[in-house]
Amino acid sequence: MKQSKLTLFIFIALVAGVITGYLYNVYVINQYNSEITAADAKVKTIDTRLVQLTDTTVTEYAGLKKERIAVVKARKESDTTREDKLVGFSILSDIFLRLIKMIVAPLVFTTLVVGVAKVGDVKAVGRIGGKTMVWFLSATLVSLLLGMVLVNFFKPGESMHIPLPDSHLSSGIQKAALSLRDFITHVFPKSFFEAMANNEILQIVVFALFFGIATAAIGEKGEIVVKAMDAFAHVILKVTSYVMLAAPLAVFGAITAVVARQGLGILSTYAIFIGEFYFSLIVLWLVIILAGFFVLRTRVFNLVNRIKDAMLIAFSTSTSEAAYPRILMELERFGCNNKIVSFVLPLGYSFNLDGSMMYMTFASLFLAQSYGIHLAFGQQLSMLLVLMLTSKGIAGVPRASLVVIAGTIAMFNIPEAGLALLIGIDPLLDMGRSATNVLGNAMATAVVSKWEGELKGNESGLY
Repeated sequence: MKQSKLTLFIFIALVAGVITGYLYNVYVINQYNSEITAADAKVKTIDTRLVQLTDTTVTEYAGLKKERIAVVKARKESDTTREDKLVGFSILSDIFLRLIKMIVAPLVFTTLVVGVAKVGDVKAVGRIGGKTMVWFLSATLVSLLLGMVLVNFFKPGESMHIPLPDSHLSSGIQKAALSLRDFITHVFPKSFFEAMANNEILQIVVFALFFGIATAAIGEKGEIVVKAMDAFAHVILKVTSYVMLAAPLAVFGAITAVVARQGLGILSTYAIFIGEFYFSLIVLWLVIILAGFFVLRTRVFNLVNRIKDAMLIAFSTSTSEAAYPRILMELERFGCNNKIVSFVLPLGYSFNLDGSMMYMTFASLFLAQSYGIHLAFGQQLSMLLVLMLTSKGIAGVPRASLVVIAGTIAMFNIPEAGLALLIGIDPLLDMGRSATNVLGNAMATAVVSKWEGELKGNESGLY
């Protein structure tokens, strides 16, 4: 399928998904949403009454506990029924994402091994890696700072006026571990096959770096391995071209399921927050493109045009992983050397999640504003640095941004239960930050290629 046709079909799928989702929400899902909303309100009322009762031995306390269990059970049944009604749509995106996940791990491993082995010596790997990390860290800091500046400018949380919740209520989201031990065990694999099976990109990157350097070090014997890995990578890329044919169906299914479940009402309820966050993402896009312009000159616009399909796929499926194979192909067509693309791009998926970085500061300070908690400038900078450290290596974790936020806000006495404010709209926000992650990683790869003198073509984009 030609690139222009794929873009058209994805856009049509987006529009069709919104329309279908809205109609399905109104005529099928709405009754279950009403039951779930009523149950949530009743549970909240019961919880409030339970907190007010100081004597837990009274009959009323036992009755309220029993009633709460019954309401929670009824809510769960309604939620299960609702999901069963949506399974026909969500299964389309589930199949596509499973196929993508099937491709990503072997593609990252083979391309990175080939990239490192072609680079050659450890010094060259260190030089390219150093330039890459300079860009990654700079982009991360800019994203975090921009999120902090814009959320302080817009102050979207101040209109919420939410009272502080009771200390025993939580969001149900497990906090991210902040210990050095847990971080190290997440980075370094104990088994290569376990890392491949779990799609642990950072662990695969670590093993591939060792494997690639060792392959280059053994000289002629290693050339056989490089050729085999290169051939295998091209086979995977061919498989990718087949999988991408299903992208419009996956986009339709994903969008329909989100709109059918949440309804268009969720957009109006959080319209200010969503609008300001997406405006902030657009500002970040302009900053990334401007930074790329200083290195790539006018070719930066050609690059953005080439990766728009990948960004649309990431936006629609709410995961930048889904766009990985497409970016890989487009960067090579753009003129980036295969060894640079194979080295930089996989690293970006663990260390250069620009959209997610902005969201973390934006969302964390939004929660503080919602509860009327004032954080001084120094505290906000401390939060920024904590988020910068705790977010590394968490790519691939479901709802990773929420997990990191949950582990960070407690350090600044922001109620963890406040994450419930974000859970409902997180899928909508995840679309934007996933597309931004794709743009950031593609730009980083192209810039490092230019710095290394490994970018073919001229400013018109031809080569």
